Amino acid sequence: MPVSVRLKRMGNRNRAFYRVVAADGRTATSGRTVEELGWYDPRKDGVNFKLDLPRVNYWADNGALLSCTVKNLIKRAEKLPVSEPAPAAAVADAKAATEAPGSVASAVAGDAAESGTA
Repeated sequence: MPVSVRLKRMGNRNRAFYRVVAADGRTATSGRTVEELGWYDPRKDGVNFKLDLPRVNYWADNGALLSCTVKNLIKRAEKLPVSEPAPAAAVADAKAATEAPGSVASAVAGDAAESGTA
């Protein structure tokens, strides 16, 4: 069973996006897949794809054929800086700062602050 890592077309007419998949080389392009490895949206600006590089490398090391577009996506993914996840406290502070002053969550937080209970 020759496995290939390629793109699977999804979406509507004139609004296509793609999933990066490992699939049997004998199946149709939009057919059954072995594993989904990421996505690619050519209509988005900036970083318009996401790949699970360890899994892509696993399939490549085990003899899977990579399509030309997938090879280009791998090159682009390797050039991207590795971003570390933000700490939970920073995410909570950012969320609190972006809440509108008249929202229910800010009203409840304001009531709790006034009564001295938090």
